[in-house]
Amino acid sequence: MPGSTPEKVFEALASPVRREILRLAANDEQSAGALVAGVRAHTPISQPAVSQHLEVLRTAGLVRVRSVGVQRMYTLDPDGIAAAQEWLAALLDPMAQFTQPLDALATEVARGKRERRRQQPQQDGTSRDTRTA
Repeated sequence: MPGSTPEKVFEALASPVRREILRLAANDEQSAGALVAGVRAHTPISQPAVSQHLEVLRTAGLVRVRSVGVQRMYTLDPDGIAAAQEWLAALLDPMAQFTQPLDALATEVARGKRERRRQQPQQDGTSRDTRTA
């Protein structure tokens, strides 16, 4: 879901019921009824309560839903999972976000040095660009 943020994702993951729903949905696309049955195998819960948990997961961007007739089919949303992974990865390597911009800066610095060397006259008074090989 667009706008998935780590805050929404981790708030949704705070519930053991929602984590169980995600575990079930990770295997394959599941109907709401199958998810209710799967959760009920671990904890007593009503169908409306599972529906509320599914809505929280959908709003957080962790599951996608599609309609097939009267059924609602749920599957993991990779974008929401990626938001959580990126946030966790930043904890392990806080400088990673600067890697590409710093690499680009180093390339531009090297390019500038080459250009300046080409423009500087050699000791004999000729420019490197005007020499013949």
